[in-house]
Formats: sequence, C-alpha cells, structure tokens
Amino acid sequence: MVSRHTLIPLAALTLALAAPAVWANPPAVPTILVGGGSATTSLDIEGTLQALRQSTVAAQVGGNVLQMAAKAGDRVKAGALLARIDERELQAGLAGGDAGVAQAAAALAQAQQNATRTRDLRTQGFVSQASLDVAETQLQAAQAAHRQAQAGRSQAALARSFAAVTAPFDAVVLATHVETGDLATPGRPLVTLYAPGQLRAVVQMPLSRSAVARASTAVEIVLPGGRRVAPVSRTELPGTDAVSQTVEWRLNLPLEAGANLAPGQPVQVHFSGATTPAPSATDARLVVPAAAVLRRGELTAVYAEQDKHFVLKAVRLGARQGDTLEVLAGVKAGERIAADALRAGLAGAVPAAR
Repeated sequence: MVSRHTLIPLAALTLALAAPAVWANPPAVPTILVGGGSATTSLDIEGTLQALRQSTVAAQVGGNVLQMAAKAGDRVKAGALLARIDERELQAGLAGGDAGVAQAAAALAQAQQNATRTRDLRTQGFVSQASLDVAETQLQAAQAAHRQAQAGRSQAALARSFAAVTAPFDAVVLATHVETGDLATPGRPLVTLYAPGQLRAVVQMPLSRSAVARASTAVEIVLPGGRRVAPVSRTELPGTDAVSQTVEWRLNLPLEAGANLAPGQPVQVHFSGATTPAPSATDARLVVPAAAVLRRGELTAVYAEQDKHFVLKAVRLGARQGDTLEVLAGVKAGERIAADALRAGLAGAVPAAR
C-alpha cells in the first residue's frame, strides 16, 4: 500500500512526465491568406440610437444651485422647473431698478410741471422763447431718462426670471450635470433632456462601403429585442472623419417605433438591394472570416503567421457581411493569419503545415 506521504512526489513526477508531451505536440492551426472580397449586394453595420430633439439646458445667470427639481429618467412638461439658482443678488438688482424708475418718474413729473408753467408765462409775455425752449428740452430729457429706467428695470426682472431654469419642451431628463450647492455660472450645463419617441439610428459608415449603402434599395433597422423597422428617411452627412475614414448616416425611425426606446441603445442596420460593380485592384476590400478575429474587451485582433509561430496584431474592422468581416487597417493583402483565433491563442500553437 502506498503511504500518504508518497502521494505528492508521485503526482509531481506524473506532471513532470506529462508536461513535455504537451509541448512535443503543440496545436497546429490552419492559416488563410488575407485577400480582397467580391462586391456584395447587402451590408450589415452596427449603430446606436440618438434623439432627434435633444437639448442641454445651461445656466444664464451665476449663483449657487439651491434646488435640483429633476433627476435622470424623469418626464417633464414644457415650462416645468428643472433647477433653481440663488436669486438674492438678482432680487437686489430688481429693487434697484424699481428705485430708478421711481426717481425718473419724479423727475419727469417735475419737468412736465415746469414746462407747463413756462408755456403759460410765454403766452402772457413774461418769459422769453429761449426760456420755453429750455423747459421743453428738460422735459424731453426727463422722458428719455424715464424710459431708460424702465428698460433697466425690465432687464433686471428678466435676469431674475433666469434663476428658475425650466424645460424648453416636453422631454425625458437624460442626465443632470450639477448638484444642489454647486456654483452655476453663465453657460455651465445643468440638465440634458430629449423628446421621447423621436429617435434615429446613427451609423459610422466606412468610406469603402458608402457606395453599397447609397445604392441599396431597402434598409432595415433591427431594434433591441429583434423587431425590424424601415426608416422614414435616411441622410448621409457630407463630411468624412479624417481619422476613422467614416461617414455618418442618420436614419429616422417611425414615431411609433421609438416609444419604448432610449438614446444610446445599440441597433443593427441592414442595407440590401444594391447593385455595385466588382471591385478593381485599387479599391478591393480586405476581408477575413469572423472566426479569425479575436475580441477581448476593446481589443480586436488577429493571429498573424510569422517565423513559424503566431503574432497577435490589432486590426480595425469595417462592415460585416455574413461570416466575413472587412478589415480597414492592421493587416495587408497576402498575409497569412490563423483561421481560428481561439485555437491560435492556446499555448504553443503553431501554423499548420501547408
């Protein structure tokens, strides 16, 4: 009988003998050549939902935030209170405006009385025309000063009204950017909100696939949950992103389709019915099987063959077509990569003999 003390050495010996066998027969993974893909009549690309009407409400006056009356997810009506800013300084300015109006009104009343007396005395011949002209000029100046004081008071009242920040339209609060007690300054964002139901799908179309999208006769948007809808309109923005070489497409959803959806949710957009000529040597696309692509968090890569072993290379992908993916950057035509990224990632994996 083997004692308990001899079990550990025997197990270690067994592992030691088995280890060389693993490296003696490393997994051989078939490789494929990266090449151009033929023209297709359909295209699938991922996008996100975006609100057609979205607004970030900012402070128009400075002061401490006394109250946040809305939080993310709340539904608010047009004119509903979103936030309240300390208005004591604004109230003092309004009081000063009231005092200015009262002072100007008193000066105007005195000027009117003086002008009336001077007209009577001029009619009786007791004063000269020059005296009457002076009285009339003083009256006009008093009238102008009164209007100026009223305008200042209106401006102070308008500034005070900005202390109550309200919703510009019926909306859902997407995010709040301040908390009670924070200092609000003119232009600082307070609340972001959007009109519910009015959504669009936004996709960043690779420049190399824009022709297929333009030529497509049918477009479907696959919403979260699998429901498919056709957009009521589609717009291709005129500019191209210089870094990613993509063009933004906006596809407006029917009003009833966006009832229970929210901005930021992912969607799949399917373009079909395009008739495009076969690509030439100058514009051929590079495509690889989906199984050859490794995805780990934000990393998208392939295993490239190099000196009889595999080297991980990060790639930037374009549109997906069936079981193949377009490669925009990271590998070149003619390079060999592992056909199965999962097997190529195993310890000791090597390219299969050809």
